[in-house]
Amino acid sequence: MPSRPVLLLLSSLLLCPALPTLGADPAWKKAEFTGKPLDGLRVALDIGHYRLKPGAMSARGVPELSFNLATARAIAPVLEKAGAKVILVNADGTVSSLAERPEIAAKAGADCFISIHHDSVNDKYLRKWTHEGVERDYADNFRGYSVFASAKSAKAEKSRELALRVGAALHGSGLRPTLHHAEPIQGENRPLLDEKTGVYEFSDLVVLKSATIPAILLECGVIIHREEELLAQRPDYQDLIAHALVKTLAEVFPAKGKEKKGLKSLFGGKR
Repeated sequence: MPSRPVLLLLSSLLLCPALPTLGADPAWKKAEFTGKPLDGLRVALDIGHYRLKPGAMSARGVPELSFNLATARAIAPVLEKAGAKVILVNADGTVSSLAERPEIAAKAGADCFISIHHDSVNDKYLRKWTHEGVERDYADNFRGYSVFASAKSAKAEKSRELALRVGAALHGSGLRPTLHHAEPIQGENRPLLDEKTGVYEFSDLVVLKSATIPAILLECGVIIHREEELLAQRPDYQDLIAHALVKTLAEVFPAKGKEKKGLKSLFGGKR
């Protein structure tokens, strides 16, 4: 029988609020692909946080770890369909060491490391509301994705390229970034590498600076924002992010042992 922490995690996944039956945002443009543009690539998807410290709490009281796990599990099959070998790091939520995570990925032969997270905001923005009879924190000030790289990483240049291209692919898919991490306050004040696409430098982020392979951290959405909490759980939103990652990885890591194909043809454009 699963342990109590596992049961609690599964319960939080099951207790996520019902998703609204909405169609895809008309501004979304999914980066479709054909064939296996990631053939031979080994991608480590790190599930941010762990059972005893499950990260930020959403506006409806669901721990970030649940969002991270669900989103990583949605991204993985899309990468695999594109030909990648996916290595799930911290799949059971027990890896507490941040430095150990990229090490696990490297030992498994990963070519790159992507840490999946969901975001919150500075405490000064928190407000109270009542959801299903329980008073909870929320903040509707900021929403959107953000991408981080570390200049202290052993593969800093490639990590920066990967981060910038992920930001560009997400922006090109119709998503918009949050810029609150650049706010000049304690706990934020992160330099922007690209304001338009929400890419930041975070030199001392342990999970990135300890990596020996190209590594980035992706905040998929701000779950303390009441609407974005629901959006982040939607399969079509997760699928949009997954396809943007395929597009990016095909650009940054051309398929091993093959000539680089025209990326426009891979993603539905003309040669």
